[in-house]
Amino acid sequence: MSVAQAQDVTVEARGLVDAVIDSATRQERLLRQPSRRRATTGDARLGGPVAAGSTTRQVVFVGAGPGEPDLLTVRAAALVSAAEVLVVADVASARRWAVAADGARMVGIDAAGGPAERARLLAELCAGGAAVVRVVHGDVLSAPGLPEEVAACRALGVGVRIVPGLAPATAWTTFAGVPLGRRDGGPLQVLDLRTTVDTDPAGPVAATLRDGGTAVVLGDPDALAGFGRTVSSRLPDVGDVCALVTRNPGSVRQVSASGTLGRMAQWDRTGADVAPQGPTGEGERPTAEAVLVLGPGAGDTERLDWFESRPLFGWQVLVPRTREQAGTLDVDLRAHGAVPVEVPTICVEPPRTPQQMDKAIRGLVEGRYEWVAFTSANALRAVREKVTELGLDARAMSGLKIAAVGQATADALRAWGIEPDLVPTGDQSAAGLVAEFPEYDRVLDPINRVLLPRADIATDTLAAGLLDMGWEVDDVTAYRTVRAAPPPAPVREAIKAGRFDAVLFTSSSTVRNLVGIAGKPHATTVVACIGPRTAPDGPGPTVNRPPSATIGTGRSS
Repeated sequence: MSVAQAQDVTVEARGLVDAVIDSATRQERLLRQPSRRRATTGDARLGGPVAAGSTTRQVVFVGAGPGEPDLLTVRAAALVSAAEVLVVADVASARRWAVAADGARMVGIDAAGGPAERARLLAELCAGGAAVVRVVHGDVLSAPGLPEEVAACRALGVGVRIVPGLAPATAWTTFAGVPLGRRDGGPLQVLDLRTTVDTDPAGPVAATLRDGGTAVVLGDPDALAGFGRTVSSRLPDVGDVCALVTRNPGSVRQVSASGTLGRMAQWDRTGADVAPQGPTGEGERPTAEAVLVLGPGAGDTERLDWFESRPLFGWQVLVPRTREQAGTLDVDLRAHGAVPVEVPTICVEPPRTPQQMDKAIRGLVEGRYEWVAFTSANALRAVREKVTELGLDARAMSGLKIAAVGQATADALRAWGIEPDLVPTGDQSAAGLVAEFPEYDRVLDPINRVLLPRADIATDTLAAGLLDMGWEVDDVTAYRTVRAAPPPAPVREAIKAGRFDAVLFTSSSTVRNLVGIAGKPHATTVVACIGPRTAPDGPGPTVNRPPSATIGTGRSS
């Protein structure tokens, strides 16, 4: 089935579902059975019947939990990936939603105004039948202003679906290391200052603490500081009750302070002097959110502190490559608590004279080669683009043996539908491929030629090694690597001033280019390199490289 046919089937299926829903809606109106309808007033409240015709306009509200894409529920991730229009808090942080479809339109909604104005914007976005997904921090019906927004959508005749998310009261206290389920069975109270309408919220909290219970209070840091002082004034006899306040819960900039309720007056600026001072990665801006825990539950945090005790928590790590190239490196750094900041150091451009590459691709299609060796995903991308220009696809590679250096290159081949025949099991470099490449055999190999598409600055290690084993090599420049533009001034200043805790180099070219466009890292910055070939010990600029910082195996530039 072609892509176009698959899209047609999708459209037809969606139309079929809409037809079934329309039929059910008409049947509901005809039967008028109270047991099948929720009681409602004329104001189209949340939970009331959807207005007629709403099946052609629908918004899916997705609770994103703590806000990180990898903490979405499976259902939420599937809906986000299928969205045609993704409505987020602000477009500046939209890139963090990597699970979104490539062609999805990103719309920021925070500037739209109140619930009614946001609902009108959502109605306009889904007017043409587009699949609109509204991403909400936390849980949909627990988020401030969201119940009113949902109700306003329904009042406008917009169909609404809701996918629950992990509620902040649960998520934030877990990130803070606070157990809400206690063996002593003391009372537990959860209060959200952002949504409460109680004119005296401190009263019930004070009563809970007086009974030996635990209170969890959500809000912005300033509001929590004032709230703590109010509760403390109500309880002069229990001023030593355990207290914990955590700012930016669940983010890589989370910071906590613990003590007693009597010291709450000193916490107005909690974390302001200890928060990381390096440049913030995109989508990593500190939030105006915090959680305050009062009572016995706040006393277990040292024993259960798992989030802020991760080995790289709060580290600013410079990664001299693009976010797309960073791949699992970016994911692993975040998993250990670091803040990766990607800085492109290399731009990939076509070769100055494309005739050599054109001739090689024609030879590939005509059966001139026994092997094709890809040393990078960029080389594969260049070959794939040329093959596509000829109106061909991966089947043009049939009959060829394929070698790949590195897991990223192998994964790119698999994404194209090709399983590589040879990937080095040890050193992921040109030398590693030479060590495992078979020698040419006149009997077993009908063709003695290897196509080697690569960068203009790549070393001759692979070509020379293959020649020594009896192969003829067509060493072709598939792309040029040129130095990228300098990063923004704040990043350059942070590099020179030592505000990055570490920098990770993945090739010798990234070392040269980063120093060229941004200067040498500060002497206090840990410099980690993938293998000895990348370590900047040769001629030219040198940087601080602790012996223990060389990690992994080498890879050619």
